[in-house]
Amino acid sequence: MSTAQHLAVIDLLRSREFPAEHGRSECGCEGPGYHIAELLTSDTFWEDDGSRRDFVEEQYEAERDALTVLLGDRWGPPQRFSLASLFERTMDAALGADGQGEAEEIPEPWAQLSSSVPDLHLWRVDGRWIALGVAQWDKELPFQLLAVVTGIDPP
Repeated sequence: MSTAQHLAVIDLLRSREFPAEHGRSECGCEGPGYHIAELLTSDTFWEDDGSRRDFVEEQYEAERDALTVLLGDRWGPPQRFSLASLFERTMDAALGADGQGEAEEIPEPWAQLSSSVPDLHLWRVDGRWIALGVAQWDKELPFQLLAVVTGIDPP
């Protein structure tokens, strides 16, 4: 997909209503209050010694940064939003470890994003959040360049 196609997908998702149910779309996954587009997906790294993985990670971050510049021209500079503490809260919630006997409920898409994306480039535009991030679920699995559109505030 080209940069122009990435921008077209982001614009499409910004204009689209959110679905009532969680599921897949032609762009990625979606649910009540959010769309996540998988703009690019790399190959896996099962046979890699680490060198190709590092190169691909740099490429995906460069793609994200290039899109950030273009979106920044539209909406101004993004917020840089780390998901590290949210990931810890998500894990605590999964274990019911808040010390109060009740697990904190982390809303989607934030819980899903925090388990694979270290940080996001984030804008608030027309009542919705738009984010770009590079995801990887595990070191052998592919990288993904993600675009997120959500009406749900970051927790």
